[in-house]
Amino acid sequence: MKQLLRDTYVEINLDNIGYNVSKIKEFVGKDVAITAVVKANGYGHGAVNIAPTIMENGADYLAVATLTEALELRKHYKNYNILIMGYTPDEYLNYVVESNITQTIFSFNQAEILNELGVKNNKNSVVHIKYDTGFNRLGFKNNQDSIAEIVKMKKLKNITLEGIFSHFALTSKNDDDIQYNKFMNAIRQLEDKGMKFKYKHICDSISGVDYPEYRLNMIRPGSLIYGLKSFEDDTIVLKQAMTFKSKIYHIKTLEEGEGVSYSYSWKANRKSIIGTLPFGYADGYLRSMRDKGIVTIHGKKAPIIGVICMDQCMVDLTDIPEAQIGDEVIIYGDKTNNTIDIEEMSKLAGTNKNDIVCRITMRTPRVYIKDGKVVDIVNYLL
Repeated sequence: MKQLLRDTYVEINLDNIGYNVSKIKEFVGKDVAITAVVKANGYGHGAVNIAPTIMENGADYLAVATLTEALELRKHYKNYNILIMGYTPDEYLNYVVESNITQTIFSFNQAEILNELGVKNNKNSVVHIKYDTGFNRLGFKNNQDSIAEIVKMKKLKNITLEGIFSHFALTSKNDDDIQYNKFMNAIRQLEDKGMKFKYKHICDSISGVDYPEYRLNMIRPGSLIYGLKSFEDDTIVLKQAMTFKSKIYHIKTLEEGEGVSYSYSWKANRKSIIGTLPFGYADGYLRSMRDKGIVTIHGKKAPIIGVICMDQCMVDLTDIPEAQIGDEVIIYGDKTNNTIDIEEMSKLAGTNKNDIVCRITMRTPRVYIKDGKVVDIVNYLL
């Protein structure tokens, strides 16, 4: 077993990830394919290490945002279906074809390039077409020129037009209805012109739960896989997979009036016991959490005090006198044992849950738990 080499790490419960994927599959039914979104290093959970669990529990595809993310997965898993949902520059499309990766496109020009590369490599380039229904990020604009351009792709012999998809802005149910109707109208026009798509998808985690009528035959869950709830429906119960841990590595006593960290933004209003913890904003903990962050030690909540440093932060241990150097610190957990969970952490930080977990940096090791035992440790820097 690899050594941890740091007292600050994130613990990933693979059983919880497997449970979540299987529950999602059960929830949407056997006729709806699951494209599991593992971009941003699996939302901080480690894409390579969680991929087998995701696939074993019913996912049909893995989805990422960039070519490099796709190539990392392909290096480890030769036969998984991998979709790049973002843009890949023309000059790198050869990697897509050579590595049997499914590419999102939103221009006829890229379809032509992929077709030529398919001919050259004696392969069919598999693509999903991105159709913009109002998110206004990527995709064919919703008009007749776009329909005509997509239809031209039928003539390209080394392209497999496997899927077509869009993305909700999730502004309101009325706006989502408008987007869905635009998408379905475009599909009807394309099908009337002889085009067929194996997969049609528009739902992400939130809409995949809240809008069963929009699921079509594929959804793209991301945060759901990691047990991060961002939807209104309570009929699916998920389990948070990530716990962020550290240890106390220094304790000192401050007299009333003494300050802590840069600018002395926090000063002791009584004789105080202060603990120093070996994590900071370079580990992905937001610097903005100064004087409002909370950790749990011995089942008791301890406030983070003063400016959070790049590599360290301080907590007030005055009301936890039993705390000792080496004691475990839960930066965030799943609400058990008086811990705050990722949802509460995100509210304190004024952001969303995905932002919290995606911030975890590469210097913070990942420890993988299965059946209550450590099965792997990943130190990205070694």
